[in-house]
Amino acid sequence: MYEVAGGHSPQKLVGEFFEKLNAGECDMVLLAGGEAMANIKVASKNKVQLDWREEVAGQLDDRGVFDGSHLITRMEFELNLMQPVQFYGLMEQARRGEKGLGADGYNQQMANCFSKLSRVAADNPYAMNTKSYEAEELITVTDNNKMVCSPYPKNLIAKDGVNQGAALLLTTVGKAKELGIAEEKWTYLHGYANTKDRVILKREKIGRSRALEFALKGGLEAAGKTSADIDHFDIYSCFPIVVAEACDVMGIEENDPRSLTQTGGLAYFGGPGNNYTMHGIASLVETLRKDPGSFGMASGNGGWMSKHSVGVYSTAAPEGGWASCDSSMLQMVLDKIPEVEVEHSPHGEAVLEAYIINYVKGNPFNSVIIGRLKGSNRRFYATSPFLDSDTLQQTLKGDCLGQTIFVEADPKGNRYAYSEPRLLEFSPKKVEEFQDSYEFCKVARNGHILTVTINRPETRNALHPPANQELENVFNAFEKDKDLWVAILTGEGDASFSAGNDLKYMALGGEVWVPKTGFAGITSRTDRTKPIIAAVNGVALGGGLEIAMAADIIVAVEHAHFGLPEVKVGLFAGAGGVQRLTRQIGRKKAVEMIITGEPITPQEALDAGLINYVVPADQLMKKAEAIALKITEASPMAVSSSLQLLNESSRFASEDDAVTFSHTVFDNLLNSDDFFEGSMAFAQKRKPRWIGK
Repeated sequence: MYEVAGGHSPQKLVGEFFEKLNAGECDMVLLAGGEAMANIKVASKNKVQLDWREEVAGQLDDRGVFDGSHLITRMEFELNLMQPVQFYGLMEQARRGEKGLGADGYNQQMANCFSKLSRVAADNPYAMNTKSYEAEELITVTDNNKMVCSPYPKNLIAKDGVNQGAALLLTTVGKAKELGIAEEKWTYLHGYANTKDRVILKREKIGRSRALEFALKGGLEAAGKTSADIDHFDIYSCFPIVVAEACDVMGIEENDPRSLTQTGGLAYFGGPGNNYTMHGIASLVETLRKDPGSFGMASGNGGWMSKHSVGVYSTAAPEGGWASCDSSMLQMVLDKIPEVEVEHSPHGEAVLEAYIINYVKGNPFNSVIIGRLKGSNRRFYATSPFLDSDTLQQTLKGDCLGQTIFVEADPKGNRYAYSEPRLLEFSPKKVEEFQDSYEFCKVARNGHILTVTINRPETRNALHPPANQELENVFNAFEKDKDLWVAILTGEGDASFSAGNDLKYMALGGEVWVPKTGFAGITSRTDRTKPIIAAVNGVALGGGLEIAMAADIIVAVEHAHFGLPEVKVGLFAGAGGVQRLTRQIGRKKAVEMIITGEPITPQEALDAGLINYVVPADQLMKKAEAIALKITEASPMAVSSSLQLLNESSRFASEDDAVTFSHTVFDNLLNSDDFFEGSMAFAQKRKPRWIGK
C-alpha cells in the first residue's frame, strides 16, 4: 500500500493498522518509508537520469498523493505561494503579532527552541547535520546562513537534502510471543488522534491551528494522560511555530527539562518530505525501551499545520487492554468553528495581519501579506508591486503588523501599499488606444470592421499572459472607438484557431495570470457592447473553444474541430467553457463534451447550435466579412443595446424574469441620434445614415 503525502502520514498509519490488528484483520504490519532527495539533487545537478522504477507483484493499494484536503487555492497559485517556507513564514509572523512581540524578541524565541533541538542532533549518528548551534548562530544572517523567507534564515528551516529511511513493525501480543520477540522490546500505542484544518485564510487566527490543538488534546485524552504524564516527546519540527504552538497547547514552558525531539528535528536531523515522523516514532521507541514504564508522544504534521496525527506510547501495556480510538467527533467540532470569509478581489482600506519577505540569494525580492478588509472583515492576499521599493522596505522593517494598508485587486496579484496615493501610483493603466504594431496579434480595420488575428502559429496560436494582455488592449480600444462597430477574431494559419492557454510557457516557469477580461481579452469581458465574430480557421480546443464561445457568431472551416479536452490533463474548462457550453447547446451534449473531453466535428457543432456556419477554408474570411457588413447596415446603437440587454438579462434562469426585469437599456437608445435617424429614414423611405451615437 502506498499512503498519501503528508508529514502526518506515518503516525496516521500506525493508528489505522493498530485498529486492524485489534480487529483481527491482520497479525503483522510493516510500515516503511524513505527519502532520497540528496541523490535526486546530485543527479539533477549532474544531469544524470535515475531509473528507480520497480514492478510490484501482487495487490497494490495506491491511495494517491492527495487525500482531498485543500492545501493550495487559486489565489495562492496566482501569487506563486507554493513553498512550505512561505506559508509557515506567514503563520509565524501572524503568531508574533498575536503574541504582541517585536521581531527581535520573537526571533530569539525561535532560536532558543531550535538550538535545543540541534544539541540532540549533535549526538545522533543518523542526523544529516551534527553541529550543535548556539541560539545566536541560528538567527545571525551570514553568507552561510542567508535569509530564505522571513522570518527564517536557512538554519531555522527543515532540510530535505537527505538520504534517510525508517521502518516500524506492528503486531499483536500473541504474534510477538509466537515469534519469540523479547518482551522488553515491546512498545504499546495507548491512544491517538487525527485532525484536519481548513485553508489558512479561513482559520480563526492565521498563527494558530485549532486542528493541532484538537489532535494533541485528543491523543492525550484517548490515552488517558495529560501532558504532565509525558516523559519524552518528538514534536514535528519543520518550522519553529509547530513546536511553539504544541508547547502552548500542552502548557510546556521554555525551561521545561523534557526534550521536544528524539532525533534532533527536521532542521538538523533531516526533513524527509513525508517520512520524518516514522523516524521520530522509531527513535521514541528506543528511548522508551531505555526508560521502561515511561510515556512518550509523537506528533506528525502535514501541509501548513493542515493535517495532524498524534500518538502516545509506552512499554507498559494499556490498563484494560487496547481501546479503539475515533477522531470523528473531534473533526466534527472543528468543522463547526465559523470560518473567516475570503475576498478574491479586495479593494479599499485594510489591516495587515501577516507578511513575508521572499528572498533571492539572500536579497529581498518582494513581499506577500495577508490582510483583513476594514469594511467587510474579509481576508485576502496581496503583494507589493514589483517596482515599489518603498512598500517593500517599509514591510521589511518588521513593525507593520496591525498597520493600516490599502489594497487593490489585480490579475497579476492583488497589490497593497501603506497609503492610497502610493497604491494608485502603481495601478496598471487601462490601454484604450490602438498601437502602431503588435507582437502577438495582427490588427486591421476596414471601415467599421476590425479584424484581429492571433499571431502565434508556432504555438498553435496558444496564448500566454503577454498575448492575453495585448488582446485585452486591442479590444479595449475596439470598444472605445466609435467608428468601429463589429470585430472579427481569427487565428494565423490554417491549422489552429487557438489552442487556449500556453501550457508549455507555464511549464517552463513563465508567469501565470490572466487579465480581468480573460483569454484573448474577451472570455471575461462582461461589459462588452459590440459584436464579435469568431472566424475559426482550424482546431478550437480548450481555451480556443472558450474564446470562440465568448464571441457572438461563429463561422468555421470544414476541417475545424471543437472540444474541451481539459479533463484529459487533470484540468477543467475554467475560462467560461463549462458555463457557456451548457447554455449555448443542449445540456446533455454539453456535459458529454465536458466530462469526456472528446471533440466534435464542424457539422456536429452546427447541428448542436454551437456555431452558425461551416464553409470551405478559402471562404472563411469572406463569410465572416459578409456577416460583419450585414451588422454594419443596422444601427450600431440598436445593436449595442441589444447586446447590453442580452448580457443584463442572462443572469435570470426564468424567461419571465428575464423579460420583465427593470432596466434602462431603452433609455440610452431613446436618447441617441440613431433612434431618431431610424425613424426619419423609415418615414422618408431612404437608407439610414447611422453615426453610432
